[in-house]
Amino acid sequence: MKRSDIAAIVFIASTSVIIAYFVANAIVGSPSSKNETVKTADPITAEIEEPKPSIFNEEAINPTVEVTIGDE
Repeated sequence: MKRSDIAAIVFIASTSVIIAYFVANAIVGSPSSKNETVKTADPITAEIEEPKPSIFNEEAINPTVEVTIGDE
């Protein structure tokens, strides 16, 4: 290879890298410096709450009890 060929390859590679850098920077962009707030979880305690009587009715039908219809 001649020196002019090597110089052309180096010039084309350098130009390609510079163009790729600016295109990638335009597409991806730079990270923002905004502060974000996040919700924290409540700590777990050993207290047990009583169930609501409207949801857990003691006189409700128990779906786990087997029901037999007829003589069998």
